[in-house]
Amino acid sequence: MSEADCLFCKIVAGEIPAEIVYETDRTLAFRDVNPQAPTHVLVVPREHHRDAAALAAADQGLADEVLKAAHAVASQEGVAESGYRLVFNTGPEAGQTVFHVHGHVIGGRGLKWPPG
Repeated sequence: MSEADCLFCKIVAGEIPAEIVYETDRTLAFRDVNPQAPTHVLVVPREHHRDAAALAAADQGLADEVLKAAHAVASQEGVAESGYRLVFNTGPEAGQTVFHVHGHVIGGRGLKWPPG
């Protein structure tokens, strides 16, 4: 899949609507269309990186900005104090279905361990 075909790149570009809940110059956060908890928000970098491994190898500070945005979302959604889960699926075997790195901010209910 090319970046031109990437669902999340199209959301970042405003070509596909999404319920945006938080944004910075380099990140965008929007509600998951198939929420698994009362709070389920996806946080993406605006620039395309395939997965968490690619994000880790990207320019210095971008992964940090994604994590800071995820925590800001958790605070804004009211789950930062009670607890939330941050999930990055990396690769098809881990359940990644959209190959633009994204962190799931999940909270608002009890979460069991192990996940999945």
